[in-house]
Amino acid sequence: MKILVTGAAGFIGSTLSLKLLERGDEIVGLDNMNDYYDVTLKQARLDRLLPYDNFKFVKLDVADQQGMKDMFAEEKFDRVVHLAAQAGVRYSLENPQAYIDANIVGFTNVLEGCRHNKVANLVYASSSSVYGANTSMPFSIHDNIDHPVSLYAASKKANELMAHTYSHLFGLPTTGLRFFTVYGPWGRPDMSLFMFTKNIIEGKPIDVFNYGDHQRDFTYVDDIVEGVTRCVDKIAQPNPDWTGDKPDPATSKAPYRIYNIGNNDPVHLMTFIETLENALGKKAEKNMLPLQAGDVPATYANVEDLVKDMGYKPETKLETGIQNFVNWYKEFYKVA
Repeated sequence: MKILVTGAAGFIGSTLSLKLLERGDEIVGLDNMNDYYDVTLKQARLDRLLPYDNFKFVKLDVADQQGMKDMFAEEKFDRVVHLAAQAGVRYSLENPQAYIDANIVGFTNVLEGCRHNKVANLVYASSSSVYGANTSMPFSIHDNIDHPVSLYAASKKANELMAHTYSHLFGLPTTGLRFFTVYGPWGRPDMSLFMFTKNIIEGKPIDVFNYGDHQRDFTYVDDIVEGVTRCVDKIAQPNPDWTGDKPDPATSKAPYRIYNIGNNDPVHLMTFIETLENALGKKAEKNMLPLQAGDVPATYANVEDLVKDMGYKPETKLETGIQNFVNWYKEFYKVA
């Protein structure tokens, strides 16, 4: 298949592209290579993909309406995986406009490209952050999510609503994936595992928010990519049992689906740090801080629908995933 992967120089996008290339798909990888974090890391991820004959890189911003329109018309994709976004909860407090441009305007351009060029399946990244102020756990895709606590979360919920509209109006099959705290090799420098590892190695203190009382459903990147791939291959179908009397948020009369992709096993932040300390063979100096604006204290994914519909469940153990990250970090940054 010919597949567009947006955010192809990103953490998840590059790992997914590599998997799809290795199985023989033709991949067009799009990224704007912005400097939200270290561009040399993005380039290094991209360098893993460039040797493949079935890979083409397009440097383009998803918010560029004409550029996106031209690319869709020229390439004629079978499938689209939309992962490009302005990420990060805390940064959305500093630069809200970036989230509107990338996550709302950009997603509109992706939807329009799919609609007008008869794309057979759109899979896109949502986020566990959409659960916002919800406290009933594990978080279920069948629960209402009307109380986001960051603009990032609000933009991701908006993406789900926009996708449903296009599924309903134009019959575009869409599958939204709520990622839960993805980690692993080639990860983002603004995420906790990367920052903790860097600081511990350099002998600097780590910032532990909410006084360490966070819980996160850490999900290894290879598990995420396996789940995404299965959704690429299985086109969303209408739910014949859906009713407006008791509307299920995760399905529709239209070809629309939402799934959680999490590890279904929340880990206390202090346990996470201890596991990292063991992998590094070095203790962390901890700077204990209060809960940050926009953060949620806990995430925990109910993945029953993913298991039932895709025959798949994430299963990489935390110890294995963290050790793999530490090994990659030391090799990539040439740490003795």
